[in-house]
Amino acid sequence: MTSLEVTTDAEDSGPSGYAAARLHLLTEKEQSGPPRRAALAGLTDRWLAALFGTACQEAGVRGAALVAVGGYGRGELSPRSDLDLLLLHDGSAGSGAIATLADRIWYPVWDLGLALDHSVRTPGEARKTAGEDLKVQLGLLDARPVAGDLGLVSALRTTVLADWRNQATKRLPELDELCRERAERQGELQFLLEPDLKEARGGLRDATALRAVAASWLADAPREGLADARRTLLDARDALHLVTGRATDRLALQEQDQVAAELGLLDADALLRQVYEAARTVSYATDVTWREVNRVLKARSVRPRLRAMLGAGRRPEPERTPLAEGVVEFDGEVVLARTVKPERDPVLPLRAAAAAAQNGLPLSLHAVRRLAAATRPLPVPWPAEAREELVTLLGAGESTVAVWEALEAEGLITRLLPDWERVRCRPQRNAVHTWTVDRHLVEAAVKASALTRRVHRPDLLLVAALLHDIGKGWPGDHSVAGETIAKDVATRIGFDRADVAVIATLVRHHLLLIETATRRDLDDPATVASVAAVVKSPGTLELLHALTEADALATGPAAWSTWRGSLVTDLVKRVAGVLAGEAPEEPEPTAPSAEQERLAVEALRTGGPVLSLHAQAENSQGEREEEGEGEPEPVGVELLIALPDQPRVLPAAAGVLALHRLTVRAADLSAVELPSAVGPGSVLVLNWRVAAAFGSLPQAARLRADLVRALDGSLDIASRLAEREAAYPRRRGVQAPPPRVTVASAASRHATVIEVRAQDAPGLLHRIGHALETAGVRLRSAHVSTLGANAVDTVYVTAADGSMLSDTRAAEVAREVEQALR
Repeated sequence: MTSLEVTTDAEDSGPSGYAAARLHLLTEKEQSGPPRRAALAGLTDRWLAALFGTACQEAGVRGAALVAVGGYGRGELSPRSDLDLLLLHDGSAGSGAIATLADRIWYPVWDLGLALDHSVRTPGEARKTAGEDLKVQLGLLDARPVAGDLGLVSALRTTVLADWRNQATKRLPELDELCRERAERQGELQFLLEPDLKEARGGLRDATALRAVAASWLADAPREGLADARRTLLDARDALHLVTGRATDRLALQEQDQVAAELGLLDADALLRQVYEAARTVSYATDVTWREVNRVLKARSVRPRLRAMLGAGRRPEPERTPLAEGVVEFDGEVVLARTVKPERDPVLPLRAAAAAAQNGLPLSLHAVRRLAAATRPLPVPWPAEAREELVTLLGAGESTVAVWEALEAEGLITRLLPDWERVRCRPQRNAVHTWTVDRHLVEAAVKASALTRRVHRPDLLLVAALLHDIGKGWPGDHSVAGETIAKDVATRIGFDRADVAVIATLVRHHLLLIETATRRDLDDPATVASVAAVVKSPGTLELLHALTEADALATGPAAWSTWRGSLVTDLVKRVAGVLAGEAPEEPEPTAPSAEQERLAVEALRTGGPVLSLHAQAENSQGEREEEGEGEPEPVGVELLIALPDQPRVLPAAAGVLALHRLTVRAADLSAVELPSAVGPGSVLVLNWRVAAAFGSLPQAARLRADLVRALDGSLDIASRLAEREAAYPRRRGVQAPPPRVTVASAASRHATVIEVRAQDAPGLLHRIGHALETAGVRLRSAHVSTLGANAVDTVYVTAADGSMLSDTRAAEVAREVEQALR
């Protein structure tokens, strides 16, 4: 028996038969995508038509019809879609009869547990409501008769469509604003780790809006690839409904692997990349369409006045303003000159793109398509003009993004840079990253364009920014892979051997400064010497400094701060000194500050602990006044804790800070030897740099009281932190990779450096400190770096006598810490 025969037999048995046939259809693996959606809509049509016919007879109603609107009207029924229904009647039946008819249709639908969006109206009421409510009018544009009086439905469709076209000049700006507001709330689908397939920009709502624009006859969307993109998004939503059993449009992280499997894809990354490509097609079509709508509306508003001025019968022609060889501005867009021959000018795509970006204008869709169809590939290596136009395009700032997206939509970017294909639409599974890999690279170039006045070779900075993560499309360390690719790309686009070497170095070591500055002791000469050995020249250091900032700014808000910037600047200054021939100074034991000595004396007198909190500004008053920002903002806090040396000090202090939601940025421990006149012995002073995760800072007295309890054992920090860990929202439904603890050989001449990479969680430093104490080593300092859900904590440790650990002992300690964190 075929599936169609099963369906037909099942329908004869009423609601239960429909439910069985529906279940069979949804679980049939051979049928999916558009055929299943159409079959589900057809099955539902037949059931509702039978239901409507019986209900009309029982209620004694004529002159009525059941109408599918919205997604159901388009035949796009996903497994858990709402049924959008309009009961249309001519008003000849009494209100009681119509109410009875409605009940006998709606209640069976509800009884089956199906979601229903319903309304009951006459044609006049439907038309009036559509005129008042844009969403109702959009739904009626897809009205489709299910059962009843077809003439009634046809007349309503004709009237609504005529109203839509007659009111286009008013309605389309409203629809544009509606789409913009939704995009502000939901974000860009093509960049979200957990996208809403329907509501986010580039999703199904926007695809439907493009249909409405086309129905107005005012403008039309570029159709190439749009139907496939819509189908991809609908298929993903179908699979999501089947996997979750819910009417959801949000593609949550924990469900992506299952959705990918349902669609026959390799993994969640393959799913996201496919969804991102579809969303990018819809977004680009949206941009082009609304630009055309606004151009037409503007022309319609200006044309009557111009005709009155110029006389009837004369149509004003927009001016064509030359921008570059073969490139002109026409009616607010960049187009090709009438006499240009793209097949004879392989540099023309880059020249047109650079001119558009430099002038802040969009590239005409027709121009981009003509370039894609007619232009021949550039010779290898590129001529100097092509390289210069690429640098001009990258250096144009924010306007570069839209122009780059236009080139990419027609395949011109991967034709110019074949390696781009591996990073195109590639997701980044890290909450710190705002963008996909390809868009992040373009954003990095945009950020670098604002820093070009700081470097002697802006061209090398911009190209390195565009290529710094190009290795993320390959297995292994993306910096290592990227170095090889960057050499090839830089050679292809015409840089000489010396410049290629600089670009390759920048790509290979684009994380060097930020990782060293935030994870190493900058007072240790080995730290500065190691960076100088890699960078080798002041010019490369200058470029790497600017690239580091551009990369971080293009990553997302969590990746850069004035504090991180000050650390990088400090490191760059020290490395520049070494490259200039200055020998790195060995750090001399520093005398305790007056505040540290005061606290030490108080701790010795009282038995401690003694605490002191001091708010610090992220930058100096002078710096902020130069920037026009006024008073410095106290966002960092220095916390000093002094107490007689005793076991469990570090884990206790770190645990108390975690309980009070203080984020530790750095920690230094030192023993303050007090003068004999004060009293014998030394006092341990912990110098913490902390910040409040949210809310106000806790009072020092509360921190001290909890620290006393933690040290005497009456405060169970581990249990309290475990409770918070269980409720930590970023860990729900996500399986974090295991921690990894390594020894950084030769990173310091005075201490052993151990690096801990783990999932960020409350009390991580407390657990690390406890593990180090259990291992019998002493902590000199700690440097904490957190990006999203990932933490990299670097600790400088010594043996009990202050000496460095042997390689064997250091490896043992690393293993013990790693085991303690699992």
